[in-house]
Amino acid sequence: MRPRHSTGQAPNSMKQGNLFICSKCDAQFSKWTGRCLECGGWGTIGEVQISNFKVQSLKKKDSGVAAGKTTSFDKIIGAEVTRVKTDLGEFDRVLGGGIAPGSLILLGGEPGIGKSTLVLQIATQITKGKLPVLYVSGEESAEQIKLRFDRLGLQPQGLEFLGETNVETIAATIEELKPALAIVDSLQTVTSVEVSGAPGNPNQLKTSCAKLMAAAKSSQVPVILIGHVTKEGGLSGPKTLEHLVDVVLYLEGDKFHQFRILRSIKNRFGSTDEVGVFEMTQGGLKEVKNPSAAFLSGRGEPVAGSVITCLAQGSRPMLVEIQALVSRTNFGYPQRRASGFDLNRLQVLIAVLAKRTGLPLDTHDIFLNVVGGLRADEPAADLAVVLAIASALKNKPLPQNLAAFGEVGLGGEARAVSQTEKRLQEIKKLGLDIAVVPPLKEPSKTGGLKIAQIKNVKEVVEKIIR
Repeated sequence: MRPRHSTGQAPNSMKQGNLFICSKCDAQFSKWTGRCLECGGWGTIGEVQISNFKVQSLKKKDSGVAAGKTTSFDKIIGAEVTRVKTDLGEFDRVLGGGIAPGSLILLGGEPGIGKSTLVLQIATQITKGKLPVLYVSGEESAEQIKLRFDRLGLQPQGLEFLGETNVETIAATIEELKPALAIVDSLQTVTSVEVSGAPGNPNQLKTSCAKLMAAAKSSQVPVILIGHVTKEGGLSGPKTLEHLVDVVLYLEGDKFHQFRILRSIKNRFGSTDEVGVFEMTQGGLKEVKNPSAAFLSGRGEPVAGSVITCLAQGSRPMLVEIQALVSRTNFGYPQRRASGFDLNRLQVLIAVLAKRTGLPLDTHDIFLNVVGGLRADEPAADLAVVLAIASALKNKPLPQNLAAFGEVGLGGEARAVSQTEKRLQEIKKLGLDIAVVPPLKEPSKTGGLKIAQIKNVKEVVEKIIR
C-alpha cells in the first residue's frame, strides 16, 4: 500500500485546507515538492482544496447505511464467455483466445510502430463476419482513415466512423449502436465536460477512461483504446489508467526493422506476458506463426560472438540470436552498450565473467545486440550473453548448431530456469544439435540433442570455448 504523508490533522476530522497530489501516481502530500517522493516524477505535484469533513462510524444504527447482501461462491454458476475472433491468430493468442465482451483494452506503442494499422486490420476482419465496428477518432478525419484503408488494401463493409472527442458523446454512441467492437484513437484526445483541463490532462484521462469503462460494461461492447507513450517508453498519463482497464497491450519493436512484438502486460481474461509476433509489410502487419525460424533466418557464416538462446515468452519458447562485439578500448574507461538487453544486467555479467575467469574485460569495449527487435528480459539469456562475450574476446566462433540458456549468479554459477524441457524441444525443432544449459535435475526427454551441462562460467571458457 502506498504510504500517505500526514497532514498534521486528527484522524477523525480535517479542517479546510490544501492537499498536494501527484498527477502521475496519486500520492498525497501535506506540502508542495518539485519531485514526487513515490514515483520520482518532476513537476507532477498539484494543489487541491479539501473541505471540512468528519468521519462517522458506519456501524451505528443511525448512520442510514444498510449492510450489503453477499452471495456464496458455491451458488455462483460460471457463464461461458463468447469471445470475438479477429482471425489474426497472434492477436487472439495474446488476448487468450479473442476479445472478451465488455472488455476495455489499452493498446500502447511508440509513434509509427503500427498501432493504427493493427486496429484497422482488426476492424476489417471483424466486419467480414457481418458484424458492425465503431471507429472513433479525434486525430484524423474520415477521409484520412479511408486513405489509410485504401493504402493497406482493406475494404471494411460495416465500419461506422465517429469524429468526436467528447467522452460523454462517445459513450452514448457506444451504448446506442452496440457494435461488435469500438475503437477510440486516441485516449489522449478525449475530454469530459465534467473535468477542467486540456486533453491529455491526468484528470481528463482518468475520467474519460472511467466513463468508457462504464459504457463497455453496461453495453457489453469491447472497446480498444489507443494510448500514446512517453519518451521513457511507458504509457502517457497516470499509472492508474493501467489499473482501470481490463487489458494492457504494448506494440514494441524498431520501426526501422520489420518485426513487431505485441506484448500483454495485464489481462483479466487470460494469461499475462504472452507475446504475438508480426512482420510489417506494405499490406500491413502479417502474423509470424514460427517466430524462432523468422528471427534466425538472417544468420550467415559462423562468426565470433554469435550465440542462439531460447527465451520463454509467455507459454511459447522463442529462439533469438545474441551478438557481442569486443574490442580494445581507446580510452581510459571502457564502453558498454546494449540493444534489446538490460544495460545494468550486462554490467553485472561482465563483472562476474571477469572476476571468475580472469578474462581482461576491463580493457575492452563491449557491445551487445539482440537480433530481431525482441527484448531478452528474462535471466535465461545470461548464459548466452556470457558465451557471446567470451567468444568475441577470444575471437573463436561457436558452432552454428549450438544454443545456450540459463541464469548466471554473482558467484559465477549457472542456475536452472523454468520451462527447460520446452526450451530444449524448441531447440531440437529448429534443427540445432547442441544445447548448453545448467545442470539438469532430471534427464531430458528430448532425444537426438547433445546436452552440455555447465556448472559455472569458468567451465564455459574451458569446455565450450577452447
